[in-house]
Amino acid sequence: MADPRGFLTYTERRDRPKRPVPVRILDWREVQAEQDQAVLKQQASRCMDCGVPFCHQGCPLGNLIPEWNDLMWRDRTQEAVERMHATNNFPEFTGRVCPAPCEASCVLGINQPPVTIKQIEFEIGERGFDEDLIEPHLPERLVDKTVAVVGSGPAGLAAAQQLTQAGFTVAVFERDDRIGGLLRYGIPDFKMEKSVIDRRLEVMEAEGTRFRPGVEIGKDITWDQLRRRYDAVVVATGAPQARDLPIPGRELDGVHYAMEYLVQSNRVQAGEEVPGQIDAEGKHVVILGGGDTGADCIGTANRQRAASVTTLAIGKRPPEDRAEHEPWPMFPNLFEVASAHEEGGDRNYLASTVEFVGEDGRLTGIKVAETEYLENGRRAPKEGTERVIPADLVFLALGFTGQDSREIVEQTDAEFDGRTNVARDEQYMTAAEGIFSCGDAGRGQSLVVWAIAEGRACAAAVERHLLGSTVLPEPVAPSDRPIDLL
Repeated sequence: MADPRGFLTYTERRDRPKRPVPVRILDWREVQAEQDQAVLKQQASRCMDCGVPFCHQGCPLGNLIPEWNDLMWRDRTQEAVERMHATNNFPEFTGRVCPAPCEASCVLGINQPPVTIKQIEFEIGERGFDEDLIEPHLPERLVDKTVAVVGSGPAGLAAAQQLTQAGFTVAVFERDDRIGGLLRYGIPDFKMEKSVIDRRLEVMEAEGTRFRPGVEIGKDITWDQLRRRYDAVVVATGAPQARDLPIPGRELDGVHYAMEYLVQSNRVQAGEEVPGQIDAEGKHVVILGGGDTGADCIGTANRQRAASVTTLAIGKRPPEDRAEHEPWPMFPNLFEVASAHEEGGDRNYLASTVEFVGEDGRLTGIKVAETEYLENGRRAPKEGTERVIPADLVFLALGFTGQDSREIVEQTDAEFDGRTNVARDEQYMTAAEGIFSCGDAGRGQSLVVWAIAEGRACAAAVERHLLGSTVLPEPVAPSDRPIDLL
């Protein structure tokens, strides 16, 4: 364990510092600044040898958090990197974009601010690369089996790396022109610069994983053709179908899905030319939805020098402290201030969108009303409370509903469940023999950490299916569904 009296000596939680707002909104680099190593060591020492580490329960990957906290406190970086990678393929991803459900389960968090687990996880990933401690893990033996992974987000990459390291010949197919899925095109650079993805892909390529960008399965190659070419197929295509808001005025020019806006911005930051790019400069921007995607739109709009940015959420403002029905160690629904919220913009709650208002086919405003809670638990606009907010752009950040194509069920025996996810059994197998489903494609919209966990578990299921047994770890099963965190 770390310092046995560390949590008594250092009662203050000190997160990674951020660059000043007036400076960071002038560029697209990550907002976080470097943490002083002495402070990091102090924070690691706050891990309190609680006996039963509930942080394990909070982490879908089952990360051995107290162990690598102790190793970082002792400056045994290489061992910390090895211990982290025993359960997590990509700590450099989760250390940046995971909401850290482990911290909500930290025993210290009962009466003190919890340990800065996410910050230490980030540092392990960064030190691993900076000190050349993350090397290709070549398989001890090769097996005469091939696997196609469709989708290159965190679930697909985790499954691919696990199977490659187990000796399979693995090819990752991605319909976009670059590998990374929503990690690359859905997350802005100010949260995760894309060099972070590229350096990990270099390691995976050295291990033997093959990448095939620019290939859309179902159109360029049918799912049935892919299944005949490979011994197994892993579906990790995510849940890219955005939830719409079909109200009057939806067809107006200026109303867009949030991901349409973010993808274009990420492509421009990658050096591409995007004809007709959605640009918020000098415009009044309204974002519907108060989650991470909405926050990403806030940060993007502010960097594009929007005239104003307003966020509307239909529900109540979350509390700042745990509610009675969300006791420790549950993941609570709390009012959060992301880095993008610090950079400007208004946040409004109990705001029901009634209509998009426009002139000559162009959006000019959005009509909202106060949200009223009815006896049956439903929410509806309260009559007589309508008002119009000026808006030149509206971004729908209302979550995702599942698959955006039907080719897999049309070309194979696979089926959708009631939420248009690719249905699978307890071993991640779909109704089509040899085709597996993991990550958001199988469970619906969720967290990066859940995607990695499912990719790892799915890889073990694939190995068992093809070889009769597996040496790969199996952290989660599809039935292990937590309370929805989004």
